[in-house]
Amino acid sequence: MSKAFNKVKVVADNRRATYDYSIEERFEAGIVLQGTEVKALRKSEGSIKESYATVEDGEAWLINSHIPEYSHGNRLNHETRRPRKLLLHQREINKMMGAVQRQGMTLVPMSIYFNGEGKAKLELALAKGKKVHDKRQAIKDRDWKRDQARILRDRG
Repeated sequence: MSKAFNKVKVVADNRRATYDYSIEERFEAGIVLQGTEVKALRKSEGSIKESYATVEDGEAWLINSHIPEYSHGNRLNHETRRPRKLLLHQREINKMMGAVQRQGMTLVPMSIYFNGEGKAKLELALAKGKKVHDKRQAIKDRDWKRDQARILRDRG
């Protein structure tokens, strides 16, 4: 179901998202960054744990992502938590906007990475929030798979 993106170097990963949300569809988006932000990301600094994405006026934005200031930056260094514009096709933005408004879905950033061409990309997912019983079932399934692997490994 999910597309395989060309992730050469993953900078930030939102591992909690797959636990809190059921992922419906994934998109690859470019990010509008300043020079010092790219340098900080190349040093594998950055976090998208508390971040989310919105669609406003036909444009997609990444809100509350943290990219720390570049250590060798001068007075032209960037703000750490500024809103960053996402580069997507208009039909993708329309699809996301419709799903968020009609179906109550959420835009969740999954990871920031550099692709094969050296460009920073964001993996963005359309997701539905899981209920408590869904989370419990996910824990049971994960534990059973771990036990299953242990049993098969012991039997040889």
